[in-house]
Amino acid sequence: MAKAAPRISATREERALAAQRARERFLAQVAANCAEEVKRAKRVAEDTKEKKAAEHLKLREGMEERLAEAERRRSVLQQNQRRPRTATLPSVEEKKIVPAIWKPKNESDAAKIIQRAWRNRKRRLAVSEFLAIGLTLEHIQSLSFEAVGKLLSQDNVLDSTSKLLRLYGLDDEDAGDNGERAAARTFLSAFLVLGHPGEVLSNEGEQEKDLIEKAKNLFLSFDPVITNAFLSPSATRLRSLSEAHTSFQTAFAAWKDRDSSVLLGTMLAQFVELDAIWQTVKNDKDGHVAEDYREGIQYNQTLLLVRLKRLAGADRAMEMIKEAIRKNRRINAKKKPLGDARPRAASQPSAGNNAPSLTPIEASVSGTTTGMLAGHKAAPLLPDNRTIMHELAINKEYRIDIRPKTELREDIIREVSETMRQGFESDFGDIFVVAMAETIREKLLSLVVPGKSLHTLIMESLDTTMITNQVKMGAFSYQQFFSFMNSLLPKICAPVRDADVKALAEGQTDDPIERLAKLNYVINLLSVDHANFSLQMNAPLLIQEAANYEQKCFSSAFDGEPLVRTSQWWIRAKQRTEEDVARRSSGSVPALSNRITADRIYIQGLVDLAIEVAEVQETEVPETLELDRKRISRIRADILRMVVISAIQLTAKNLMRRDVRSQWKEQAQRMWDLPFEEHQAYILAVESRYALPPTTKTQLTGTVERILLDGRNRQVRHPVVKVLLQKIKTHVYTRLSASSADERVKAASTASQVLSSGGLPEFVVQIGALVDELQKVADVDRQAHGKWYDVVIEAVNRDEATGI
Repeated sequence: MAKAAPRISATREERALAAQRARERFLAQVAANCAEEVKRAKRVAEDTKEKKAAEHLKLREGMEERLAEAERRRSVLQQNQRRPRTATLPSVEEKKIVPAIWKPKNESDAAKIIQRAWRNRKRRLAVSEFLAIGLTLEHIQSLSFEAVGKLLSQDNVLDSTSKLLRLYGLDDEDAGDNGERAAARTFLSAFLVLGHPGEVLSNEGEQEKDLIEKAKNLFLSFDPVITNAFLSPSATRLRSLSEAHTSFQTAFAAWKDRDSSVLLGTMLAQFVELDAIWQTVKNDKDGHVAEDYREGIQYNQTLLLVRLKRLAGADRAMEMIKEAIRKNRRINAKKKPLGDARPRAASQPSAGNNAPSLTPIEASVSGTTTGMLAGHKAAPLLPDNRTIMHELAINKEYRIDIRPKTELREDIIREVSETMRQGFESDFGDIFVVAMAETIREKLLSLVVPGKSLHTLIMESLDTTMITNQVKMGAFSYQQFFSFMNSLLPKICAPVRDADVKALAEGQTDDPIERLAKLNYVINLLSVDHANFSLQMNAPLLIQEAANYEQKCFSSAFDGEPLVRTSQWWIRAKQRTEEDVARRSSGSVPALSNRITADRIYIQGLVDLAIEVAEVQETEVPETLELDRKRISRIRADILRMVVISAIQLTAKNLMRRDVRSQWKEQAQRMWDLPFEEHQAYILAVESRYALPPTTKTQLTGTVERILLDGRNRQVRHPVVKVLLQKIKTHVYTRLSASSADERVKAASTASQVLSSGGLPEFVVQIGALVDELQKVADVDRQAHGKWYDVVIEAVNRDEATGI
């Protein structure tokens, strides 16, 4: 019994706790049910209260209308002559009855009567004048949008509306004539909003729906007031009209501010795009390109300036334009090196040297690509001559970029060290030392001016015969060799390389092979600086010879060989162009704009090749564009990023009822650097701008996952991605196929509007730069390979004619 007592006590405590928990759950459930019942009761009470208030207001309006009607009848009866009562007995002589005339008691009552009559007449005239215009919603809907715009902008319509608004106290008394006109335009905008909502409103967001609802309420309050011009509206109706007008004005101002900001951004982007085009062509005096573009650019910029001043005001518009142009020019400005990149041992450019020559580039390049060490795949930092000339023809400010190589500096040095170590450990170690010294000697000699003291010093100190004898006798000293280099390189290098040369001198190690690899790397950097300096000095002369040089290189590379890939690429482009023309043609005779020309086929092939998202295949690039393979691959990667990011942001804007033309540049920049595997990071980028409701976030997350799956697989399966890719392709094709300067200026001036309305407002600048780059690629390619294209076109046409 003693042992059972604790167990019974524990059981009782557990039961008590269970009962308490059950009671708490029951109380919580009761509280929740009561709360729900209270909410329901409050909602019913509020609905009942609103219904009673509406009924009371309706009864009050009816009572006031009946009282007003009774007052009107009383006044009419008072003004009419009363018929005299007939006498009971016939009178002998009829007396002349004088009609009773009501007279005011005093001058104050007389003045009130006159004022009331004058106000009634003024009201009748104002209402009749407005009704005579015929502004009804049915009439507005029957007219076109342009006709309605002309009708509402007429002076008589604005004057009549201003009088009516002033009559009912709906105008701004302190604003003056301009304020009355503005109030009249705002009021008349309700006709446009309800009559042509598709043309006025850009989308169907919450703000647009609210504006339409406020416009409907304004009309419902306005119609009863002007229905009968002879009756004075009641105070209740006037108060209801005033409230509806104020609500519409507030909603219209909010919508106009947001829509104006989007329009301002779009027009500023168009203005900046035109300025960028002018900055590109203004220095081209020989080809008269600047003259062709100048008039069209000035005309379009003038139109944009007028619209900007009308929207934002003259002073603010000019400030916004200056700031946008300054920012764009700062972004596109030439990136100058952080230090002086002119080599100290470089020769001064001669003012009288006008003959085109490739010697500086060829000397710099050959000095780094010959020799046992520089010939290794990982070691050279310079492209070949053909690539340099091709890039220089496309971009006259082209400079050899070694940043990708410098980021792999340790890997390059380690790989070169292993190669050198294998050479030293072989039976040909002595020969390897002599070859290494000869390679360094040739590189250094290419960096100095022949006949100068440094050139003579290098020739004597690094004499091949002397080094060979020293190696044979075992007298070659690495210490003396590196000491000589440490004293020589500061005299040759550019000031920007002083830190690298100093690090080489101070980084003493016991391993001579590692020191030789680092020395070779630094000398390669000096070779790049020397080559860039030569490019800077000789760029104008080299550009003139770029086409001839490419023709010679291409002819030697494909001498007599058929251009198979170019022919297949041309056939695909021609088929695509014919399909497009067949789809556009409406009649049997094709229009002038639907003619199939060689230029049109070329542009179609170039756009189909570059504006894609898949990896570039080996047989996909024609031989004529082989030098642009890396460029095409980079453009495809950028296009993939653009369509993925734009699809995500467009989906978010639609889910959140935002304007698709609004620019989310900060979020787009954050997404640009994100990998396609981290879908949650894209959601966070959107949430950094707007808070997402749970339902919206769930929908957006599912869409983002599907879009990023396309990005990882480099495929286009999501419908939004397909549409955006097609929009970019169509836009790029339209701008590249423009034949005249006027057409190009027009296409560039409308680029921002087209891309923004298509869901790509964040990438207007990038797509514009892409169009410029492809235009230069096309010009350089056709100039250099025109005769080969003629051969390919002739062969393709001949095969089609023979049915092969």
